[in-house]
Amino acid sequence: MLNVFTLANGRLFQEEIESLEELARFKPIWVDLEDPTPEERRWVKQHFGLSIPEDAMDEDIEESARFFEEDNGELHVRSDFLITADETPRSVRVAFILNEHNDSLKSHGVLFSIHDEDVPVFRLLRMRARRMPGLIEDAKDVLLMLFDADAEYCADTLEDIYDEIEIVSGKVLNSNASDNLLSEALSAIARHEDMSGRIRRNVMDTRRAVSFMMRSRLLNAEQFEDARQILRDLDSLDSHTAFLFDKINFLMDATVGFININQNKIIKIFSVASVSLLPPTLVASSYGMNFRFMPELDWSFGYPFAIALMVLSAVVPMVYFRKRGWLR
Repeated sequence: MLNVFTLANGRLFQEEIESLEELARFKPIWVDLEDPTPEERRWVKQHFGLSIPEDAMDEDIEESARFFEEDNGELHVRSDFLITADETPRSVRVAFILNEHNDSLKSHGVLFSIHDEDVPVFRLLRMRARRMPGLIEDAKDVLLMLFDADAEYCADTLEDIYDEIEIVSGKVLNSNASDNLLSEALSAIARHEDMSGRIRRNVMDTRRAVSFMMRSRLLNAEQFEDARQILRDLDSLDSHTAFLFDKINFLMDATVGFININQNKIIKIFSVASVSLLPPTLVASSYGMNFRFMPELDWSFGYPFAIALMVLSAVVPMVYFRKRGWLR
């Protein structure tokens, strides 16, 4: 899918392109390619003179090669964006190419973004740019506002984790929590821990990208100050993620501890039962030995006496355990 974004009266407008002739009618500041086809890549190359690298979205690219500037002035940035819309949160690699001087269009700056699937941060920026005139003035503003929206998206996700952790905390700290409830809580805690780790990694990646833009000396004074504000917002998220990690670790330890307590209660029941049944077993074993003469033949109360002795030997330990409080 190929979308172009143009500026009109300070607002960002989106157009979906389906042919090369249609692409030639617009002078965009942002060209977004979502899972582009070979034909769409060819349109971009013909119209803008830009060849999209085949490894633009590779996951195994070296970290040091994710931010660089070409000799012709093209700025290449590869950054990860978080997706939490479904049950399997993940990060999506997006390749940005900032063409500062596009001679084919005689315009000042076009941003190209290439990714495999829809990114929520992009939708957030489009919605914000339509509602707030003057938010974006050129292609560099688009890239900066994408990183700003990414920081806000991470902050919103952290708030959701805060709310869900409070619910899980109430379940875990309930004195009557069952094993099934604790198992569900443990699974939820593991998901939140994974999400917090992804947010922290995403924040680190965004911080590196913004720092690279600041070092590239392509930003004007206002954009440079916006980039510094984005970095301050990202730094503020670090303390929240650190607190969440501590909270999650505490809940993890508490949940495992309560599960162990419930298991120990079951083991205690078997231990008490085995100890209380040991004396009757000893009496029965002694009484069932092969005597020269069967006791019940010489004494008519042999069987009743043995049974009474077995019951008494089982009751006495139970009474003792109860007085010591071991059966509670």
